[in-house]
Amino acid sequence: MPATFTRDFVIRNYECDAYGHLNNANYVRFMQESALSASADVGWTTERYTQSGYQWVVRETNVEYLQSTSYGDTLRVKTWVDDFRRVRSRRMYEFSNADTGALIVRANTDWIYTDINTRRPSRIPDDVILAYSPEGKPEQGGQREPFPTPPPQAKETFGVVKRVEWRDVDTMGHLNNSTYFNYIDDCSTQVGAHFDWPMSRIRANNFGIIARQQRIEYLQPLQLDDEVRVVTWVSNVKRATAFRHYAFTRVDDGSMVARARVLWVWVNLETLRPIRVPADFLASFHDNIVTDTP
Repeated sequence: MPATFTRDFVIRNYECDAYGHLNNANYVRFMQESALSASADVGWTTERYTQSGYQWVVRETNVEYLQSTSYGDTLRVKTWVDDFRRVRSRRMYEFSNADTGALIVRANTDWIYTDINTRRPSRIPDDVILAYSPEGKPEQGGQREPFPTPPPQAKETFGVVKRVEWRDVDTMGHLNNSTYFNYIDDCSTQVGAHFDWPMSRIRANNFGIIARQQRIEYLQPLQLDDEVRVVTWVSNVKRATAFRHYAFTRVDDGSMVARARVLWVWVNLETLRPIRVPADFLASFHDNIVTDTP
């Protein structure tokens, strides 16, 4: 059995969004904190990793939101390592309400064991594996699904440019993984305004658009003062849901640094139950939607 670690987080007011719910990026921050604490708990502190010359780097993050949570709630995060491959390891997370036991979020991160000096993947040594799986190396987990190939971009895409700021850089000098989620949120609100649906109009019509699932693949690191262009478009519009795709490219050289896919759900703001996507909303976004996808 893998070593399991549990940590509680009390949600603070400034961690919530305009709906009064815990902001999506903060779930990822709690995942990062839980992973660091879980590693320290089995003897692999950040200092020990630094001394060893190796570090874990996130390759992919997948978050599924089942319920919302708000200021003052206590989130209990349970985390464990699901499997080890040659240079990769998948860590699982379950968020529950500490008072009610209700499952709030399921998530996982795919980590790459990396040489700090060369920044290249390296084989995970046995002593690291056994620390997280003291009863022996776990069986290889289920087949990983490759990141979904996004559909061709829509007739009209929308993009924002963000500059990597000091506050968003981690100890490796990279843009922190959670900040990509902030960029997604910012791009999503700005694209609404661009197509004549600012948040004020959405709220006046008594509906909200909330994330049901977010998946992001990190391809290259961004560093301080890098500029990144986030371009977005929509596919697979259903009765109450749609996928919005995001392509992150470095402005200087046009190289792809990350890509993301978010399943958004239209809900009634009072009940938080799904509603049909309003026809006038779809009409406004017509040119931003790819319609020839399965």
